Amino acid sequence: MADNSPLDRLAVNTIRFLAADAVQKANSGHPGLPMGTAALAYTLWTRHLNHNPANPHWPDRDRFVLSGGHGSMLLYALLHLTGYDLSLEQIKNFRQWGSLTPGHPEYGLTPGVETTTGPLGQGFGNGVGFAIAEAHLAAEFNQAGYPHRITIDGSTDLAFTEDRGARFEAYDWQVLHVEDGNDIAAVDQAIKEAKLDSRPSLIICRTHIGYGLPTKQDTAAAHGSPPGDEELNAAKVALGWPIEPRFYIPDEVKSLFLEVKEEGKKKEKSWQDLMDSFADAHPDKAAELRRRLAGDLPQVWDVPEFPADNKGMATRAASGKVINHLAGQIPELLGGSADLAPSNKTWIDGEPDFQPGRYQGRNFHFGVREHAMGAIINGMALHGGLIPYGGTFLVFSDYLRPALRLAALSHIPDIWVFTHDSIGLGEDGPTHQPVEHLAALRAIPHLVLIRPADANETAQAWKFAINHRHGPTAFALTRQSVPTIDRSRYQGAEGLQKGAYVLADLGQAEPELILMASGSEVDLIIKAGEKLAAEGISLRLVSFPSWELFRQQDEDYRDQVLPSGIKARLAVEAGVSQGWQEWVGDEGMVIGVNKFGASAPAERLFKEYGFTVENVIETVRELRRRLE
Repeated sequence: MADNSPLDRLAVNTIRFLAADAVQKANSGHPGLPMGTAALAYTLWTRHLNHNPANPHWPDRDRFVLSGGHGSMLLYALLHLTGYDLSLEQIKNFRQWGSLTPGHPEYGLTPGVETTTGPLGQGFGNGVGFAIAEAHLAAEFNQAGYPHRITIDGSTDLAFTEDRGARFEAYDWQVLHVEDGNDIAAVDQAIKEAKLDSRPSLIICRTHIGYGLPTKQDTAAAHGSPPGDEELNAAKVALGWPIEPRFYIPDEVKSLFLEVKEEGKKKEKSWQDLMDSFADAHPDKAAELRRRLAGDLPQVWDVPEFPADNKGMATRAASGKVINHLAGQIPELLGGSADLAPSNKTWIDGEPDFQPGRYQGRNFHFGVREHAMGAIINGMALHGGLIPYGGTFLVFSDYLRPALRLAALSHIPDIWVFTHDSIGLGEDGPTHQPVEHLAALRAIPHLVLIRPADANETAQAWKFAINHRHGPTAFALTRQSVPTIDRSRYQGAEGLQKGAYVLADLGQAEPELILMASGSEVDLIIKAGEKLAAEGISLRLVSFPSWELFRQQDEDYRDQVLPSGIKARLAVEAGVSQGWQEWVGDEGMVIGVNKFGASAPAERLFKEYGFTVENVIETVRELRRRLE
């Protein structure tokens, strides 16, 4: 048994039983982690964590990430006890409708929750992202006499068959062991040692899941279900805790944690004094740091414009040019790719890559790690002060979907550069040709997917993403070249900001037909539309890069673009046709890809799959015959 002081034991048991009482009352939840790790958390939060419960958004705070989000009551108990704006009533309403204490921590809902966790591994990756953001900002803004403190602490209860410590030692982490996770002095000493080492640290503590439960401790039964009144009461008796009242907090513990809150106020005040002194000595750097931490963009920035060009360029190439244009105006823009930078065109020219000792680097080598890349970029964006982006092939968006989903759930402003967006990538074949992926990404709430038609729409897509600070944006970009549309003949690309816009009405009369498309297929409907107009058919051409943005427009605008009286509608997109019915209506048609691709040159594939001017025209004729 660890030799902890009576007050320490009282505080640790308060955390344990606040969590267990909440799980029991909800009849739902995970008591094992909070009861097993209460001593670890108590030590960290009262002796090491730099935070101010009165201001959860203090920029220089430490970020506590509970990667095992199922143990959320551990975090909620700590937030309540240390004085965050989380009442005891909210603790009692754990996992209930409308409460601030959901089953897994949710960023933006509960004061003091730094990131949404639950899908295991995401929080750990977020922590890496937080650390990268700290290191990058420190490398850029630190000056002699004004250090920027960096502290990363975390724990994991995952079980593997390999030696986890040896694995992290191989990564050149500092690895420390605490044999008894209830020994506050030992945990405290390990954290002190970790803070003295410049490397990231992993502290492996031996704990007991469901500590104190007489029959369920150290068993799977303690993990994910309420302990039951009899078991919980017996645990309280064994640890010298009153059975009633539930949610009991001794006065001595209240006073102890109140000191933590007051100490947090003092720490922020000291930091603010340091920042004021920094501003006097380095006014330009201080103003720039404050701008970035506030999430404000530079006063002057723009996106490039591209001249009309029948040969054009791939939208991935246009994206690369836009990135480099923006990088010179928006210094917080940085990112990388999952081992595909030359293909994704994500490299910022003239800037170093981020490496040990070169933390000012703006280019990142994430390796073949889409899942980890997603979690890291989420952490970088959540930290603040940076605008991060990541890139991979569209087909590999599947690998980072859990992180992308959490970004959407948490309204994290990531930017995703997904290239090689269709069968148009050619010879690599169906393993690399996305078919269902546009529909799959469109299915994620709060994710804005943009598939630009040419270089200028790509620039406008970046303009939207930079301005969009309340959720993730994803681009679907071509491998193959597409013409740069002549905007003297067709509507300007700024129409992309509204999701869909009229390129032109062709013919001598009011349109009787609407051709709509996204991405590389916009050029196809332009060419088909011009031929149909020459045959005497009046029609409307609509570029439709983003369903999500179009849905956000008011009904008047949507009806201006897609008048309800025009029933003859044809959508063309090199992906599954699922979902286009919302826009073409019951009487419209879709040219899509409703089977997997094949290995062949892009030109041959487009012909075989019906993405030709001739097939668009023939489909229009069939559509008109149906509606006669």
